[in-house]
Parts: sequence; structure tokens; C-alpha cells
Amino acid sequence: MLRGRRIGVVVPAYNEETLITRVLSTIPEIVDYVVVVDDASLDETTTRVREFQARENHHYKLKLIQHEINRGVGTAIVSGYHDAMGAGMDVVAVMAGDAQMDPHDLERVVGPVVDGEADYVKGNRLFTGEAWHLIPHYRYVGNAFLSLMTKIASGYWHVADSQTGYAAISAEAIRTLNLDNLYPRYGYPNHLLVMLNIYNMRVRDVPVRPVYNIGEKSGIRLWSVVPRLSWLIFKWFLWRMKEKYVIRDFHPLLFFYGLAFFLLALSVPLFLRVFIVWAREGFGLIFPRVNLLAFMFTSIMGLQSLFFAMWFDMQHNAHLR
Repeated sequence: MLRGRRIGVVVPAYNEETLITRVLSTIPEIVDYVVVVDDASLDETTTRVREFQARENHHYKLKLIQHEINRGVGTAIVSGYHDAMGAGMDVVAVMAGDAQMDPHDLERVVGPVVDGEADYVKGNRLFTGEAWHLIPHYRYVGNAFLSLMTKIASGYWHVADSQTGYAAISAEAIRTLNLDNLYPRYGYPNHLLVMLNIYNMRVRDVPVRPVYNIGEKSGIRLWSVVPRLSWLIFKWFLWRMKEKYVIRDFHPLLFFYGLAFFLLALSVPLFLRVFIVWAREGFGLIFPRVNLLAFMFTSIMGLQSLFFAMWFDMQHNAHLR
């Protein structure tokens, strides 16, 4: 318990027999309830949890949920959220079963939710500058790209590390959101941020220490995840535009986004024609002038409209920090 609020922790786990005991044994004293959601592990994860559960020296109540089939980390977390709500928790955090979330940061993560200053808090591994040296560089670059896209899609422009799962959410937010529709796998943090913005939930970023090279195994393959997730983020962006700025309210930024997409799409064939004609002339100084002017107009006006739309969206959501 922290300042009179009951704290629950969801631990999603898949094939974490090596590190799950380490996670459970380092849960901070402020935690009242822990639910481990084993997402149909193929190793001895469940056995390790039950062995730890049989001990009587842990300070919190521990529950194990087992999925019969692998349903994805997003679904595992939602199962944990629902269970923690049934146990009467006021704030629910997520700490992965691979021990990559420093337990010393938990109070910092749950604190703003406990104090009523935020509905959802995300850890930010990039804040201190250590991440570039600790996180594998290819994952850092992929994370930075997806975080940039998520800023645009979610409307939370201050959230710098969208892919970390270290987070805390209020019981009220869990009751409000339709979490059964949350994306079930790796893209769940991005989808959840979009959901939170539609309901005008306050989100805060707090610094956390990245933990790597402790024996964890990542099943993420960026060359397949990034293109697929980029497309999903774009669809969630369109969904947020419809839900927030058409169905629930109206904002002229829709016109700016629409104009930007139209002009930038039109600039592509115009550029291709300029390039083809330029190539035919031997890459000299001969260009189709009208075509070149049309390309310059559509690209410049498209980018200007896009930046205006982003600025409007940033201002409209500034109070949700």
C-alpha cells in the first residue's frame, strides 16, 4: 500500500523460467497483490511460480493465471488488470517476467497515479541518456521510430518511449476503457495510448533505468515488427481522428490533415515524372518546369498543412500531460 492506496502488479510471462523467481523476489514492499499471467509457456515458468507461491515469506498476495493457448502479451496484461480489479486494487502496474524492469523504479511509476495527478504513467528508458549504451542499438533505433509515430497517432506528444511496458494505470481508467479490444500482442502499448487519448486520460512520462544483458531472451524481430506495427499505428491514428474529432467533438485540424495527405500523395507522381524526364535528358539542367513547380507547390503546402495539423493536435492535448 502506498499513501493509503492498494497497489497491484501484473506480471505477464512467457517462457520465463530463468528470471521469473527473480522478479517475484524483488517486488517492492508497497505492493499488496501480484498476479502472474502465464501465457501458455512451454518451459517451467508455471512450476517456478508455484514453488515461489508455496513459500510464506513474501509480503504480498500472489496469484497465478494460466492461459491455455498463447494469446499475446497484451491479452495477458488485460487478464491481469481484470483480476487485480476483482481483488480491489486502486492502482495496477505492469512488471514483465523477464526482470527488465527495475523494481526500485516502481514507486516512481505508480506515484503520480496514487496522488491523482495522472491516470496512466509510462516509464521512459531514454530520459537519462543511458539507454544508447545499454539497449542494443538496432532496438533503440526501432524504438525511437515507433515512438515518433506513436506521438502522432496518440496525441501524447510528451511520451518519448512508447514501447516500454513498465507502466501504471488507475482503477478508474481500467473501468472506463474497453480493454477487451486492446491489441493482443507487441503493439498493445501504442494501442492503449490511443485509447487513453480518446477518453482524455492524463498520461505522464517518468524516467526509469533500462535493464539488459541479465539472461533475458527477446522474441521481437524488428524487420518484421516495425513495418506491421507502423501500419497498425497509422490505422489507430485514423481511428482516433474519427472517434475524438468527429464522433465526440469537432476540430478543424481534420481539414489540415486531410489536405496534407492529399497534397503529399499528389506530389509523389509529380516527383516521379520530374525524375523520369530529368533522367531521359541525361541528368542535365533540363526539367519540365510546370511539372517541377507543381511538385514544389504540393510538397511544400502538404508539409505545411501536416505541421499545422500536428501543432493543433499538440495544443488540444496539452492539458493531458
